[in-house]
Amino acid sequence: MEFGICLASRPSDVDYVVEAERLGFTHCWAADSQMIWSDVYATLALIADRTSTMRIGTGVAVAATRPAPVTAAAHGTINQIAPGRVFCGIGTGNTAMRIMGHKPMRLAEFDDYLATLRLLMAGEEADLTFRGRTAPIKHLMPDDGFVRFDEPIPIHVSAFGPKALGIAARRGDGLITSVPPDPAAVQVLRTRLEGAAADAGRSMDRESFPVATLTTMLVLEDDESLDSERVRRQTGAFAIASVHYLYEQVAQFGRRPPAHLADFWDDYVALVEQTPVERRHQRIHEGHNCWVIPEEEPFITPELISSTCLVGTRDELVEKVQALEEAGLDQLVLLPPLAEKEAVMRSVAAEILPSFV
Repeated sequence: MEFGICLASRPSDVDYVVEAERLGFTHCWAADSQMIWSDVYATLALIADRTSTMRIGTGVAVAATRPAPVTAAAHGTINQIAPGRVFCGIGTGNTAMRIMGHKPMRLAEFDDYLATLRLLMAGEEADLTFRGRTAPIKHLMPDDGFVRFDEPIPIHVSAFGPKALGIAARRGDGLITSVPPDPAAVQVLRTRLEGAAADAGRSMDRESFPVATLTTMLVLEDDESLDSERVRRQTGAFAIASVHYLYEQVAQFGRRPPAHLADFWDDYVALVEQTPVERRHQRIHEGHNCWVIPEEEPFITPELISSTCLVGTRDELVEKVQALEEAGLDQLVLLPPLAEKEAVMRSVAAEILPSFV
């Protein structure tokens, strides 16, 4: 099992990434969402300059806000600073687009986007349709220090549902998702990916197509419960962000909320819908994966924490991670809250990572 960190992109947190590399974390996924965090590529350039072994990339880039050649050139530029260490995590923009009052990119458009992106990030020519016109494009000066494509930049597709997983299997070099921390869920995910790959005439194994999932982790102290103040403080931001996501899925697609939200779902919906619909897109993601706003604190229940985060004693967590690895998971990407990220990172590095070296 590999262990990565996900960073809510912010230039002042580069030291955090440097420390994560020193402690043995293998990947840094810098998040991309223009209206809540810093620019992801400016942040990655600083990280690339300060690290030497860690793999670094977008976690995830938003296809809907940048044409494919812009995304390719941005990654090629970071690859010029840190050759061979750069990857591209990319998705349709579920959070970034909704924060701006728009839906994510449609999957058919995303599929075409990735086909173009793969060619461009291999330094090859691609046909780009832009503003109603299709033309062949390629980077004209790739050998003059502007970008670097000779060191491969793997594409890790962000996907959740069956159709998106099919796109990931056809177009990607790996998957980044947020599957519940349950081996059975990981096995279902792997089965769907392998089936989609077979349909696309592609063979798939774990070495060539790693699966990573976004979560967070907390090592319990002796006799500590899931409703302790520390547990809520160090897991609450990630846990409540899952509720933000599910609210939008229910609102857009009419899906039923999962059972672990049943105790508070109606109260949560009533709270969110106090905000007028024309501004609700700004309200839903307040504090997104960084902190919990005060009025949402009551919704941080033990059931929500256990359903979205990896929490347990050291021995319990080692056993859980081993089971996830055996089920087909290759990397845990940890996204702790902003104020607690150093404490979480050091605790996991000291208590968990040594069992997976």
